[in-house]
Amino acid sequence: MKSSTKSSKVNRAWLNDHVNDTYVKLAKLEGYRARAAYKLKEIDETLGLIKPGHLVVDLGSTPGAWSQYIRRKMSPKTATGGGAAVGALNGTIIALDMLPMDPVEGVIFIKGDFREIEVLERLTLEMKSRMADVVVSDMAPNLSGISSADTARIEHLVELALDFCQNYLKPQGALVAKVFHGAGYDTLVKRFRETFVVVKAMKPKASRDKSSETFLVGIGLKSQ
Repeated sequence: MKSSTKSSKVNRAWLNDHVNDTYVKLAKLEGYRARAAYKLKEIDETLGLIKPGHLVVDLGSTPGAWSQYIRRKMSPKTATGGGAAVGALNGTIIALDMLPMDPVEGVIFIKGDFREIEVLERLTLEMKSRMADVVVSDMAPNLSGISSADTARIEHLVELALDFCQNYLKPQGALVAKVFHGAGYDTLVKRFRETFVVVKAMKPKASRDKSSETFLVGIGLKSQ
């Protein structure tokens, strides 16, 4: 009973924090599906990564908040409020996830695992022989609580994003990937530095203080 009571208190505390969270309130006001939109927004506004006319690939896109932000950024006449972008889309956005995602106007969604041949074939078909200007990855594994196993899962997802970029990203393009501080963090930073000319680590204000998540940004592929 004690553990159940403690768990209930923790859940109530989390719910209270969530409901009163500034970014949760802002997301509801501005029509974003999740507060995560403001993480990408801060990164993009700091580094100037996403521009109208770009081809952007959103890996691990569900529920779609990052695709929503990209959609607005690539629609210069978009109104400031509301979830739907109202300006004409100038560019291409392709979102992929193993989970379903509600449609975002103008965004091409592919449901599946991009490691599978048929999913990659669909992606290349939608890219129409173009390379991506920007790849964003908010992919995260289901954490088990076992440090060594979770570290391996996180590293694997980031490695997949890096491998994807080496095949589908323009030489001057950029990757934004979610990572977590822990045993494998230094290894991932090393891999980014081996892959990109410029590497930056950022923890946006919208990332919760208690969270170990951070974002690695790689700009400009090194010659292989």
